[in-house]
Formats: sequence, structure tokens, C-alpha cells
Amino acid sequence: MIPPKTAYVTTDHIRDLFSSAMSAMYQTEVPLYGSLLKLVAEVNQATLAKLPALAEQLKVNGELARLNVERHGAIRVGTADELAMLRNLFAVMGMYPVGYYDLSAAGVPVHSTAFRPTDNAALARNPFRIFTSLLRLDLIANPQLRAQATAILAKRDIFTPGVRELIARFEQQGGLTEPQAREFVAEALETFRWHPTAIVDLATYQALQQAHPLIADVVCFRGPHINHLTPRTLDIDEAQLRMPKAGMAAKALIEGPPQRRCPILLRQTSFKALEESIRFMDGQIGAHTARFGEIEQRGVALTAKGRALYDALLAKSGESAPAPSDVQLDNQAHQRQLTVVFTAFPDDFGVLRQLGLAFFIYQLTPAGLTARGRYPIATLPDKEALLAQGLLSATPLTYEDFLPVSAAGIFQSNLGLTKRAEPSPGSHAAPSSQDVSSQCQTQFEQALGACIIDPLALYAEQERQSYELAIQALLGRIPI
Repeated sequence: MIPPKTAYVTTDHIRDLFSSAMSAMYQTEVPLYGSLLKLVAEVNQATLAKLPALAEQLKVNGELARLNVERHGAIRVGTADELAMLRNLFAVMGMYPVGYYDLSAAGVPVHSTAFRPTDNAALARNPFRIFTSLLRLDLIANPQLRAQATAILAKRDIFTPGVRELIARFEQQGGLTEPQAREFVAEALETFRWHPTAIVDLATYQALQQAHPLIADVVCFRGPHINHLTPRTLDIDEAQLRMPKAGMAAKALIEGPPQRRCPILLRQTSFKALEESIRFMDGQIGAHTARFGEIEQRGVALTAKGRALYDALLAKSGESAPAPSDVQLDNQAHQRQLTVVFTAFPDDFGVLRQLGLAFFIYQLTPAGLTARGRYPIATLPDKEALLAQGLLSATPLTYEDFLPVSAAGIFQSNLGLTKRAEPSPGSHAAPSSQDVSSQCQTQFEQALGACIIDPLALYAEQERQSYELAIQALLGRIPI
């Protein structure tokens, strides 16, 4: 018997349950992650106390309440079937593939998307994301090793029968009840759980590890163990300074743009991946390094024009960057170098908005609410006049996605690689050419079984809708 639709919980609720359960599981598996959460909470509390204007902005945007539940995670899968089933699994939680990232140009043999909520209400409830990468088996140069990896992956099933059944039930019913949702979360967690036993012998692991550490991480285990979770900080520079004092080996450099008065896009750092004991199929004991704890600081989402400027400046900063053998550049020196280059990027939200470099959410101010119905549409002032008169406010729209160069830098650091990600043109990918990037995205979408959502289009629509609603409210056409 199919339950009535009123009995189904929302996908937002299921995502909330899952993200909480994932965090609890990861803290058990990687206790240092619990210490990272505590450190970030302390930094956020101090930052809010020091910057009341930021606290007010977060409150207005509905982000203050969600700050302490903000997480993103990352996994890596090996086959198209695994990726397609993950799409179905994440849909149960209201998470959809947004953005395409080709990391192969930076020496990381994967391409990726981020499964996340896409509308404002869902993001406000819980913005949990999973950065999901598909192994590029075609990039394994040795044909015998490539065939061996393909055969290993073909034999495994990373999903429990229970989660497959509940995904099918969700699709048939159009939802899950509360007991079904909790059962789904418990079953889904098994896909992401760490297993200290490999599904290959030590020699096979070493051969794949030599080809690329990420290949070994994807192929040699029962499933795509969550390789990191990420709380959101309001001051990543302070968090980076505190990490060593808390017993965490911080990665050398903070990825992304430099520190700014008006943050843009995404900045990331992490404590380095832990070496964990592994038992192989032949009974031998070895070690594997893959899992770590990451921190992110999010800023305003940039338009296509803003991303083009960001990419150009990032490439310019790369021209004066140290050689790959000197990747342990002091972070403060790295940040100073970036800051000099990024003086060409306006550090004022008003200027960013006026130049069309960033996205904003528009709302009526208290004065605007008082003025409801005052203007006939024929005499309605334009946007700039409404802002100047204090009837309309523009608050920065938070960037909810990722940066290819930063993602590659995080991957490389925690896989023990020394090559730095090379900045390259393009707002979402780091390909050698647009044609190659387009072909790779097509291949990824074929594996996924769906088209990837364009994040820029999402931000533009969020901005457009907010302005349209504000104007309709000002004209008195819709209730407040």
C-alpha cells in the first residue's frame, strides 16, 4: 500500500538527516575532524563578535542559522553505473548535478560535478553538497593496468540492496515516509563508509598507486569512502593559523582568491590526509593516504564577466608563482603575491554590482515596504534610483559551487603530489581547449545519465527572481 502524499517527508529533511549522520560518522572515523569543527566554530564566533555588519548580512540572507550545519563532502567513483546510481541516490535528498569540472589538465585523472540543492528555500534549509568525481580510466597509460582496473571495478557493487530498494520506492511513490527516510540514510551511509580492507592484493595496489595515487584510491576499495568533509569558516586565514596549534598539519597554501574586504567565490584549506593502515587481499598490511579535513570560506558568486576577470588574474599570479619544486611557499608570501595581483579586482560590493561582476539578491527595505503602492508602473524608478532612495537593498549572493584550480590543488596536496594546479582560462573547467572540454563534459553527462545544470544560469535566475519579486511587492501586486 502506497502511503498518502501527506505522509512523505521533504527531500530537504532527508538531506538534513543525511548530512548530520555523515558528519557524526566521519568524526568517529577521523577524530581530528571533530577537532576541526570545534576550531571553526570558535573562529566563527570570534569573527561574528568582531564584525557585527557581517553578522547582520548573514542574518538578512538567512545564512546565520545554517552556518554551523554547513558541510560539503567529496567522493570519487570508478564507473558510469556508479555515477548514475549516485545521481538517483542524491535526488532522494533534493541534490542535483551542478557545474562541470575537468581536473585532468592539472594532472588529476578525474572529471567531476557537485550534487547540491538548487533553489533558495532548499539552500536555506541545508546547503549540503557532495563534490563527486568520476575516474578517467582512459588516462591510465598502461593498457594492461587499465584493463585490470576496469575488471576490478566491474566486480564491485558500492550500494546496499536496501538503498537500491528505497531509491526505487522513492521514485515510485514520489517520496519517503519518516521511517523510510531514516532507513534510507542508514543504508546510504554504507556507500560512504571507510573500510580498512582492500579488494586487491598489495602488488596490485602498488602498481595502481604508482600510476596515480587517486587511481589506487578509487579502484582498490569496496566503495567511494568519503575522503573529506568541510565546515564553513568566516575567516579562513585565522583558521589556517590556528590549525597547527590544534595539532593539525595544515596544507601549505590557502587555495583560491586572496583575503579581501568583500570576499569572492571560494577559499579552501585543509589538514593533510592521514596515513591509515590497510589489510590487503593477500594478507599483507600496508598504508593508504586519502582522507582529510577541509575548511572553506565562501564569498559572492561572480557573473561570467567577473569569472573572466578572476581567471585572468589567477593566471597572471601563476606567471610569477614558484616552480613546482618549490610548492612549500610560505602561505603569507603566497597571499601577498595574490593580493598585489588582485588589486585589479574591485573590493567593494557596490562597485562589483554596478560593473556587473557579481550577483546580488534584491529585497525591499523597511522604507520600501512603507512605500508599497506609491508608484504607478509608468513612474517606477529604475533599479539604481530605488537603491539610491533606500527603497531597495542588494545583498551579495553566496557562491555555492567550486573552483577547478582550487579543487586540483586540494587533491594534489592530500594525495602527496607536488605539482601545483596550473591556472587556465575557462569559468568551470581547466581543459587544454574548449573543444576537448565540451567533449569531456558530453562523456561525463552520458555516464551521469543527465545534463549538468549551469551554475551561472542558476545565479542569474536567483537574482532576476529576487528583483522581480521586490518590484511586484513595491507595486503592491503581491502580499508580503
